[in-house]
Amino acid sequence: MSDPDPDPVLTVTTEPHPAGPTLITLVGELDFSTVADMHDVIRDTDFTPVGVVIDLTGVLYCDSAGITELVTVSQHAGNAGSPFALAGLSDNLRRVFDIAGLHEVFSSYPTVDQAVAAL
Repeated sequence: MSDPDPDPVLTVTTEPHPAGPTLITLVGELDFSTVADMHDVIRDTDFTPVGVVIDLTGVLYCDSAGITELVTVSQHAGNAGSPFALAGLSDNLRRVFDIAGLHEVFSSYPTVDQAVAAL
């Protein structure tokens, strides 16, 4: 039996949602060691007036570096005039957002479709 991989993994994919906005899907751990993977994708994302939704349904863990990157993305979207929303926050991540007051910074919705509809 092999040992589990000790290095956190984050998969970041980007695709257009059928309703128009760009959908960025994160799966894995969003932390100090993986945030550069997300940053690289965000750097190449076209923030248009149609908007961007980040799907966090598959995020297993998010530390302060991950939250900082989400705040940066939100600011970038705002500067570009692009609507921005988060979808699929886990109970743990929602609790962190509550404690840190991040619901004032982000619009978040239970599902991607609800986030897209809100844009």
